[in-house]
Amino acid sequence: MSHDAPLRLDHALRAAAARLAGPDARHEAEHLLLHVLGRDRAWLFAHGDAPLAATEAIAFEGLLQRRLAGEPVAYLVGRRGFWTLDLQVSPATLIPRPETERLVELALARLPDDTSLRIADLGTGTGAIALALASERPQARVIATDLSDDALTIARANGSANDLKNVEFRAGSWWTPVAGERFHLIASNPPYIAEGDAHLAQGDLRFEPPAALSSGADGLDAIRMIVAGAPVHLLPGGWLLLEHGWDQGAAIRALMTAAGFVDVATETDLEQRDRVTLGRVTEGQDASR
Repeated sequence: MSHDAPLRLDHALRAAAARLAGPDARHEAEHLLLHVLGRDRAWLFAHGDAPLAATEAIAFEGLLQRRLAGEPVAYLVGRRGFWTLDLQVSPATLIPRPETERLVELALARLPDDTSLRIADLGTGTGAIALALASERPQARVIATDLSDDALTIARANGSANDLKNVEFRAGSWWTPVAGERFHLIASNPPYIAEGDAHLAQGDLRFEPPAALSSGADGLDAIRMIVAGAPVHLLPGGWLLLEHGWDQGAAIRALMTAAGFVDVATETDLEQRDRVTLGRVTEGQDASR
């Protein structure tokens, strides 16, 4: 990118998109440019013939170089939209993804909107699931947990930025932060990729926290722990919802059935891939099992 003469914004954007690979190249280039400019898309469309200042060109080129090296756009700009929320992200957290919104939809369908509820989100990361549910169910009390203090710092900041006061953040591994408590619904997007899976060395996953991605030889270690502990943490009739990989539905349905869950089912995402498995405890289920 030459800085001898000011480039028009639309020309700079077109040149950047040509350098980035993949179907999202134009969108990614636009996202990076808007971050540098501190503007929104509407402004950019109205001012495409405006010049790109030299300092802006240098900053834009720096972000493009980092993206070409593989860094995720969300980490480069420090933000990612999820549900109706704008969330801060960092390399300490997974990047919220659109498919996780399917878990939110399924959870909301099981949460009356005019009732006081207790909800838990285990392994909250950026707080995406917990904050989305809290925003849609303001009468609910949501507990969001994570083992990572750095992730919880991001999650708390997201809760404050979105003015959601019905969420409490707690540190600890899986069931430890909610010992002795029971909920109407528990949701989690736990690590579920098998250790050593080739995908961990590809794309954005190379830059995301390994502990939030993989869990054991078959990817199910964390899910086994969550399923085993869930019955004693659910109120009668309460639901457990787990996001997982496209090929893990059958294994997780078996785990949940063995743990005493009923109405066990696997739901697909928008691309018709298995994405969320859920089940509920029965009214008369022994909470000590």
